[in-house]
Amino acid sequence: MTDTDRTGAPASPAPQRQQFELGSGPGRVLVWFYGVFTVAAASRSIVEMIMDFGKAPLAYVLSAVAAVVYGFITYSLVRGGERARRAALVCCAAELAGVLVVGTWTLVEPTAFPDATVWSDFGMGYLFIPVILPVTGMIWLRRARTA
Repeated sequence: MTDTDRTGAPASPAPQRQQFELGSGPGRVLVWFYGVFTVAAASRSIVEMIMDFGKAPLAYVLSAVAAVVYGFITYSLVRGGERARRAALVCCAAELAGVLVVGTWTLVEPTAFPDATVWSDFGMGYLFIPVILPVTGMIWLRRARTA
């Protein structure tokens, strides 16, 4: 049995929405930055935890959390698809919240962090890329939804 419209003519199939590649175009730059930051944050946190975890455990754990978030966003951008886009969008929002909270915390109470995190001082040690990256990512991911 075939579907028909109101006139009895065969209904045309619904237009297929072309999948937007999250890691294409400007998304490639995001994949590159998130990949680099995954390696940088993970390497930093691993070395710091091995060398002197007792000095600043909160800072080192936060750097490890940042690495996991960066890694998940990188994976989502490469994977593509609507579910990955939504997951990456949520992670970018969480990342931005983390950068803003930790950045403010490090300015208000510097003694809380005897050693810096990736997100300390809003990412000043990383040229403020940690605060710029999630905003850029969210803009790209919202654009990807409308494409």
